[in-house]
Amino acid sequence: MPAFVGFSLLIGSTNISAQIPKPIDIIDNSTNSPLKQLIYADLPFEMQAVKQPFFPKYAVNILSFGAKGDGITLNTQAINNAIKDVNSKGGGKVVIPEGLWLTGPIELLSNVNLYTEQNALIIFSNDFSTYPIIQTSFEGLETRRCQSPISARNAENIAITGYGSFDGSGDAWRPVKKDKLTTAQWDKLIKSGGVLDGDKKIWYPTAGSLKGALACKNFNNPEGIETDEEWNEIKPWLRPVMISIVQSKKVLLQGITFKNSPSWCIHPLSCEEITIDNVKVFNPWYSQNGDALDLESCKNALIKNCIFDAGDDAICIKSGKDEDGRKRGEPCQNVLVLNNTVLHGHGGFVVGSEMSGGVKNVFVSNCTFMGTDVGLRFKSTRGRGGVVENIFIENINMINIPNEPLLFDLFYGGKAPDELTDDDKQEKIDLMPVSIETPAFRNIHISNIYCKGAGRAMFFNGLPEMPIQDVTVKDIIISDAAEGAVISQAEGVTMNNIKIITPKGPTLQVKNTKNLSVDGTLYKNIDSKGKTMEF
Repeated sequence: MPAFVGFSLLIGSTNISAQIPKPIDIIDNSTNSPLKQLIYADLPFEMQAVKQPFFPKYAVNILSFGAKGDGITLNTQAINNAIKDVNSKGGGKVVIPEGLWLTGPIELLSNVNLYTEQNALIIFSNDFSTYPIIQTSFEGLETRRCQSPISARNAENIAITGYGSFDGSGDAWRPVKKDKLTTAQWDKLIKSGGVLDGDKKIWYPTAGSLKGALACKNFNNPEGIETDEEWNEIKPWLRPVMISIVQSKKVLLQGITFKNSPSWCIHPLSCEEITIDNVKVFNPWYSQNGDALDLESCKNALIKNCIFDAGDDAICIKSGKDEDGRKRGEPCQNVLVLNNTVLHGHGGFVVGSEMSGGVKNVFVSNCTFMGTDVGLRFKSTRGRGGVVENIFIENINMINIPNEPLLFDLFYGGKAPDELTDDDKQEKIDLMPVSIETPAFRNIHISNIYCKGAGRAMFFNGLPEMPIQDVTVKDIIISDAAEGAVISQAEGVTMNNIKIITPKGPTLQVKNTKNLSVDGTLYKNIDSKGKTMEF
């Protein structure tokens, strides 16, 4: 249990006492602690307890290195010098006290705990020149981006803890779509400066940002940009993730708040032994690529007691994209997601679409989604490759999900053949040969899901050449759904004790599916003409 510091206030003749919890630097490290016994008991796969960092008692305050918390002084050098000092002494704590601290990029080093006191507010500079262009990975592809406000590479035993808040000044970087704002908000944004695209539907903060966007054919990674001069011209487009932690071990984020990231907020890549505990992320709902957490190609991770409010996916599991991801060959594996709340996001819990290195051994439990576009979202497409398997999800409560509480979409960014209409310009896609570019989703178990208010109750949309396989869905109640569930291109789906309440029937439509079991009744082969049934 945490220690407590007591205080009392005398107001009039009344003595009011209170206790403030003493800040916790790390989670209990003891092997047999009740916390660890609870978290790791009865997991559906073998997994050792996630290792926590440990720090010596040595500590320094950034004030000793010339930092000033006035919101005006740029403290980049002072903060990084404090980190270097603690690292050179064998490790310990760098304290950021109460104050408003303006800074450029912060680089974490091994054996350093960056600790923020109550009412410490760190705001990152909106001056693009502060962030050099570096070689990195973004959206699963090797590319160039600006250096992140917070970064670590090849570090071990690192942490950001305490009670402080970090603001990434994301509005200086992000494009904004017209349909995300009210008319008044859009008019105000245009008057603030920036430029519009040719259709006048997207606002960009600078001409360089627009030029970078026009160079992108593959999501947000520019093509045809060769020279350093060309890269510098589009620098405002190369908005970084807020926290980039690469190839590092024993990482802890605990207690702090992150807000307003330029693109993704927290991005651990190829890390081992990572804990994200009691962290809050707040991004505007209109923020492009404003993901809260993207855990990519990591091993042994614990994400618990967090609150996420995202402009894109909230809790997202990834492992690289297409050939780059397959070449890296690092699955995201052994991940626990426990007791988290998502207030907004494109998906509450998400796998993909960049999952080319594979995803396995993931356990999600006791999470709440309030108004996310989709609840549980699995997405990929042809060309990705990779296998997603051994996913276990239970005890999820949702409200006001405008689309599906449960979605499997293997035609992410397009349409399945049986979704096409005569009005579609997209040509019908025929059965494709199975290859290393074929994604596979299998052995996924989902139970005890309750949702009030939804669009379509469920959608399983597999590939004709690689159906979604061996999915168990049981003990589900989805009420106030706009329409029922649809299953297409699936094999070995088991549905037990499902209740869907919708004014637009039927509650279940099935086509192109084999070996579907519904409450013990087996349907071996349902063809393209389909079958409808009621729960």
